[in-house]
Amino acid sequence: MTRTSPTVAGWELMLRILNRATDRGVKAGAIAKALDVSQQYWSKVSHGRGMLSEDKLAILLRLLEFEPADQGELRALREVAKGQNPYAEYSALFYESLMRFFGLEAGAQCIRSFENGVVPGLLQTEDYMRALMKGSVATGRPHEVEQRVKARRQRQQLLDDPEPLQLSVIMGEAALMYQVGGPEVHREQLRHLLTLIDGRPETLDIRLISFEAGGAIAALNSATFHLLDFESGRLPTLGWVEAAAYGEIAEDRKWVNEMGYLYSQVQSIALGREDSINLIDRIASRNIG
Repeated sequence: MTRTSPTVAGWELMLRILNRATDRGVKAGAIAKALDVSQQYWSKVSHGRGMLSEDKLAILLRLLEFEPADQGELRALREVAKGQNPYAEYSALFYESLMRFFGLEAGAQCIRSFENGVVPGLLQTEDYMRALMKGSVATGRPHEVEQRVKARRQRQQLLDDPEPLQLSVIMGEAALMYQVGGPEVHREQLRHLLTLIDGRPETLDIRLISFEAGGAIAALNSATFHLLDFESGRLPTLGWVEAAAYGEIAEDRKWVNEMGYLYSQVQSIALGREDSINLIDRIASRNIG
């Protein structure tokens, strides 16, 4: 079974078309003319904000002289891309780039995450995420909190898919020390991490950077980023960078490569798997009683 999603399939479809057009020297204006659409419309579709009809895809396949095997693959991608974003019901809650990130996440094969301040969303308990959202100026409106919790719980199902997401997480020790939601919620969250690690030894890897790392981690105090890799060899790694109230997708190769280098650096100072588990257990044990 291939891990993908409508968002990922649509992205690959347009990426292959655009790359072929570049290789053939076919400009955007020529494509728009062949499709009998405006250049503005073509720009919108080529950036993933629209779907080519079957007839217009057929015109492009001929114009760009795709081989028969490639034509079949591109038609298959279009069929997948026609599907709905699995989080479409929450589109009124989340801004456009975040919705796209959710769609890409749903079709990623592997995600590498770094988080220094809080436990990453895919690993949070329901009470922990609810406490975070209630405390946020941007997301703390009571009528929205439960919908946001529901959306995050749905995203967490990626860890239990028939072909589960491969998730590697590096966290600063501080993420385990903040008592989000109070002592009971905090303790439940720490125990939840241990349960997740124990139940998914092949697909989930959590490493911690202890306070003893000192200045090496201090410079990354507010950093939160994710690197997404996909099953298709035609798709490059993407990045997602988060600030307090906003995030953005990183597609620029230089930026993504810098994020990859940064991840390798924090990985080099992180504790090993067993030492990370032991540290989580010790922190959880100190919070009993």
